[in-house]
Amino acid sequence: MPERSALDTVSVASTDPDREQPWAELGLKADEYARIREILGRRPTSSELAMYSVMWSEHCSYKSSKVHLKQFAEINIAVPPDAPGKMLAGIGENAGVIDIGQGYAVTFKVESHNHPSYVEPYQGAATGVGGIVRDILAMGARPVAVMDPLRFGPLDAADTHRVMPGIVAGVGGYGNCLGLPNIGGEAVFDASYAGNPLVNALCIGVLRHEDLHLAKASGVGNLVILYGARTGGDGIGGVSVLASETFESTGPAKRPSVQVGDPFQEKLLIECTLEIFAAGLVAGIQDLGGAGLSCATSELASAGDGGMRVELDKVPLRDSTLAPEEILMSESQERMMAVVEPADVDAFMAICAKWDVEAVVVGEVTDGDHLQIDWHGQRVVDVPPRSVAHDGPTYDRPFARPSWQDALQADGAEKLARPSTGAELKATLLQLVASPNLCDKSWITDQYDRYVQGNTVLAQPSDSGMIRVDDETNLGVAVSTDCNGRFAKLDPYAGAQLALVESYRNVAAGGAVPLAISDCLNFGSPEDPDVMWQFAEACRGLKDACITLGIPVTGGNVSLYNQTGQTAILPTPVVAVLGVIQDVTRRTPTGFASAGEQIFLLGSTQEELSGSEWANVVHGHLGGLPPRVDLAAEKALGSMLVEGVGLLTSSHDLSDGGLAQTLAECCLRHGVGGSVQLEGDAFIGLFSESAARVVVTVKPADADRLTDLAARYGVPLTALGQTGGTGLVVEGSFEIAVEDLRAAWTATIPAAMA
Repeated sequence: MPERSALDTVSVASTDPDREQPWAELGLKADEYARIREILGRRPTSSELAMYSVMWSEHCSYKSSKVHLKQFAEINIAVPPDAPGKMLAGIGENAGVIDIGQGYAVTFKVESHNHPSYVEPYQGAATGVGGIVRDILAMGARPVAVMDPLRFGPLDAADTHRVMPGIVAGVGGYGNCLGLPNIGGEAVFDASYAGNPLVNALCIGVLRHEDLHLAKASGVGNLVILYGARTGGDGIGGVSVLASETFESTGPAKRPSVQVGDPFQEKLLIECTLEIFAAGLVAGIQDLGGAGLSCATSELASAGDGGMRVELDKVPLRDSTLAPEEILMSESQERMMAVVEPADVDAFMAICAKWDVEAVVVGEVTDGDHLQIDWHGQRVVDVPPRSVAHDGPTYDRPFARPSWQDALQADGAEKLARPSTGAELKATLLQLVASPNLCDKSWITDQYDRYVQGNTVLAQPSDSGMIRVDDETNLGVAVSTDCNGRFAKLDPYAGAQLALVESYRNVAAGGAVPLAISDCLNFGSPEDPDVMWQFAEACRGLKDACITLGIPVTGGNVSLYNQTGQTAILPTPVVAVLGVIQDVTRRTPTGFASAGEQIFLLGSTQEELSGSEWANVVHGHLGGLPPRVDLAAEKALGSMLVEGVGLLTSSHDLSDGGLAQTLAECCLRHGVGGSVQLEGDAFIGLFSESAARVVVTVKPADADRLTDLAARYGVPLTALGQTGGTGLVVEGSFEIAVEDLRAAWTATIPAAMA
């Protein structure tokens, strides 16, 4: 503990205004430091400076992105009050909450833990999972499943071999220990992610409407309780600093200690918190994630109706040498903060004791308008809480269409040499099936428990993950995450929309009605006008698509400064779509299940090869325009797929790799072959990546019903062939045995990681 005489208190700060302070080292700009002095009418104490520095960081304040994110508020969805889909909580809360009917609501959110996962792969990924789980818990929900959209550098790169095993083990280790099934996600490889992997984590939670809790400190005299793990030196600055600067090409210049997770402590915290909720003992609650106590205290007080006083020396510590500033900045994991009425404190503490969760009253709600924090009786923080939590700087950073964008878009892949003979088409298909982005991801997903709790209905490699919510009615939800960064590089407006519609299509393909989205917007440095243009265009694209499709953005995350030196990642706006299905036992599965069924293609195929896996894998090419987005066609296709539940025996969307990859995966799922006949150019038919397309199967007797259904929704329908046999046959071109497909598909990642 610092010497009392050396403590930088509010009274000291008022008497020595010229003391030098390390504001630049803490990531603040000169004008930001000046603004803090203006707000306080004096220089900040060292503890106040610590709070402002982490809360005004890019990761916590969204200072470069909120001018663009505010347009999501324009998405006004008119939903009948008794219909599923009403948003019960949205942007600004820990996570969005959607009504799914029968008195149930679902909360879901996706966030990033990118830079910590590069510095310390296992703990960075593990604590990313832990943090998003606590966000869901703080809404009053029981976490029921997780997903993990991941991006890595080239599969054969040395740094990929360093970070990928640890990241995958961290995601699996933490989620498995919590007993949460991992039901979906992605693993994408591209040179732009070398030195800057993306670790996005999503969690889904279920609650009854009446169990919804919000983060606010209300009720003068109510007590503030910190419970969970003790506060340590791990994660001081943590993600709030790491995610707010660019890594140098030689490695990160600043490496604050990455948080260390304890999933067993988190499991106790979950069960303890849910029992506290059930007992009705909480007036407000907030998890401690990025910015730790700085965030929890300021956000609770800012969202409440008064002030808050906290005795910082009452915080349980793992390291007794921590200074007040370090305690406020620590991002130690597995901690929550609750606001509790005095009469309920004993019951609250009894439940914590039952679960062996340490809990301490550290403060109270006051009738003032300031957040005041004391250290051994001396005031070290006295700030307007909103100035810390919500009124940070806002940057309207310059952005402009990059000078290279026109040349990039003019360099289309349609001009590239393409296979023409049956033998060449077969070789191309085998090459693509074995490529890192299209190959089997079981090396990753086998490290995750996908079926724990017994409510997983669909998981990898299905189009979406699906969870049963109610055992009696079989009400369920489906979730998918997607993004093609190459499409977003070619056209960020269309690329963001293509990410959204692929997730939308994946959810509908299983039979669920898409209801809402959460996003994780991963981009390079906001100080680069090219990057900010990409970000602005992606936000505009998502807003326009959501309005047309009639689904809201419930919340999400922005991750900027994802670049190494001057090399930015591909713009990667990951979009998660959540849908509801009334009876999970009637979902539509993925893949050919039996022989003798008719194969159909829904949707239209155009010559759209730019940004495709074929151009990427075969030619190492990126240029041209991405596939055209047709939101009306996507909406019609989605509605048709939902109505087709019970008629369709299988459904699998077309995306990366086109029809060839979809047919291969359909055959591989159950070892059932298929024979198809393509009209026109077989290469375009197999490898185009046109959107708004799905392969479905029906029993022969139901072909006319499918034709009528497609006609009613205006969805183009093409008969391709039938299922059966031991291989994939493209009539007039080639045949590949399913076992040869499987050998090529499964070998890539195990061989690379051996």
